[in-house]
Parts: sequence; C-alpha cells; structure tokens
Amino acid sequence: MAVTVDTGALDRLGAVLGVFDENLDTVTRELGLMARVEGTRIVFEGEAENERVGAAVIESLLATVEAGETIDKTRLLYCIELAREGHASEIEGIMHDVVAITSRGKPVKCKTVGQKHYVSAVREHTVTFGIGPAGTGKTYLAVCLAVAAYKGKQVEKIILTRPAVEAGEKLGFLPGDLQTKVDPYLRPLYDALQELFGPETYQKLMEKGVIEVAPLAYMRGRTLSGAFVILDEAQNATREQMKMFLTRLGEGSKMVVTGDLTQTDLPAGKTSGLRQAVRILEGVEDIAVCRLSERDVVRHPLVTKIVRAYEKEEGRKGGDKK
Repeated sequence: MAVTVDTGALDRLGAVLGVFDENLDTVTRELGLMARVEGTRIVFEGEAENERVGAAVIESLLATVEAGETIDKTRLLYCIELAREGHASEIEGIMHDVVAITSRGKPVKCKTVGQKHYVSAVREHTVTFGIGPAGTGKTYLAVCLAVAAYKGKQVEKIILTRPAVEAGEKLGFLPGDLQTKVDPYLRPLYDALQELFGPETYQKLMEKGVIEVAPLAYMRGRTLSGAFVILDEAQNATREQMKMFLTRLGEGSKMVVTGDLTQTDLPAGKTSGLRQAVRILEGVEDIAVCRLSERDVVRHPLVTKIVRAYEKEEGRKGGDKK
C-alpha cells in the first residue's frame, strides 16, 4: 500500500525535492523506499512504517519551506531522525521561534529540538548551563539571546568572558596590551556580536562599555547587576573560578554558562569547575541545566560523525579502565 503527500504547489514541490531531486533521493535511500512524483504529489512505496516516516519527513520539509528556511543536508537528516522517533511535528514549532535578528535583518532561529529547549531555558531561568559538543550553537545562541535582551531593554549591558587557558605561553609574556593579549581567546564572541549588531554599532557599544569582553580572572571582586553575562568554554574554569563567577550575580542579571566537558584543557589533576557546578547545582530553583548532544550539531554533517566517533572512543577507554 502506497502513501501519498500532496505538497500543494509546484514551487513548494521543487523546494522539497531539492536540486536534481537530491532531497528525495536521500529520503528514499535512508528509509529504503521507492518514490515517484505525480503532479504536486509525492508517492512512497515500501514497508508500511517506513512509508509513514517518509510522509512525516516531507511534511517537516514543507513546514521548513513555509517558514522561509532552506533545506540543507544537515536539516534533512535531522528531520529523518525525528520522524523515525515520531517527533517530526516538533520541527514546525522550531521554525517559528525567532531568537534574534542580525544586523542585516536575517532572523536567527533554532535548528533542533535541543536548541529550542536550551533557548527556552535561558529565557525562563536566571542561570542556565548549556553543555554539549562543538557545533551545537551553545555560544552563538547565548549571544543572540543577550543581544535580544539588550535590545528589549531587559538588561543594560552584555558581559562576555572566557577562561584564558594558555598553551605553553603566559599572557604576561605575549606582546601588546591586555585587549591584544586576550583577543585570540575571545574572537568567537566578537564575531557573533558584530554579526548581530553590525560592526559600527558594535564598536560604539564597546566604547561606551555596554559590551564588555574580558578574561574570567577579571570578574573577581565585582557584582554584575543589570547585565546578561555569558561564560564561554566553562569546562576550562577551575572549581574556584566557577564559584567566584557564579557568586558575581547581581540584581536584574542573567547568566549563561556554556562548555563541552569532553574538551577540558586544564592541567592534569585539575577538576573542571563546570563539571562540579552542574553536579551540585542541578535541581536548584531558577537554575537550568541543558544537555545538547551530537544530534544538535548544526555544522557540516561530518562533524556529527566526528563527535560520535570520539564519544565511542571515550566510552571504550572508560570500559577498559573499569
């Protein structure tokens, strides 16, 4: 028995099929289906369950097209994975939630269910921990939410910080002033801010002190009030640094702590402050812990495979030690 999905219009059909029908080819290959196009309809033939999944994938892709989003391979494979689990309908909710608007007027939206939960947690809690592998959008989405909060007059300033974990060189021995010394550590944050504010506005806000970017060590002794504060690469913060940072929280502020516990660069014998903080603070009122996974990686599809391979290797090593 075949299953049919009507896309409703030829332009929508074309967007769903992809260039030279590559999207449809991917769906049929992944699900072991046969497919044919009849007018504006796509007909699937194969095992009943796979037919249902194929139809759900096409419905998800239609929702993506209607939301004005492009269908790339990463998004397509994610839709297939969600459909297999019976959660394809969640794609539409993701597509309509605008996190921020870039300086060029482009809306920034979540691309996965995990990202949607992360964004909701930041909006609803005072302190949020975002933990996950590279490419899951932890830092970029946090910066987007900070910019949206500033533009919405919810906070008066944005403070971005990272631990300056040195690889063989001490900051004091590097040439230049403080800003020059820490720039390499904070470059990803600068790039995100310039995209969202535009270079000129970003520069003005930096000069006014509305945007502050500094190493974690420079947070000591301060009370951060009326600010959206982001601690990035928090897996490289020591236990003492993490406690110091969290206790800087002031009235009217919001904190987001992001990190990847599999990429700690601390010296041997040093425990990650992020790992300890999550363990002792999870469950505390108004603190959220969001765990993103390889499923939430939104870079090249190969990044997901790389993350999974490393996780498998870490799991094997853990088993060997036991």
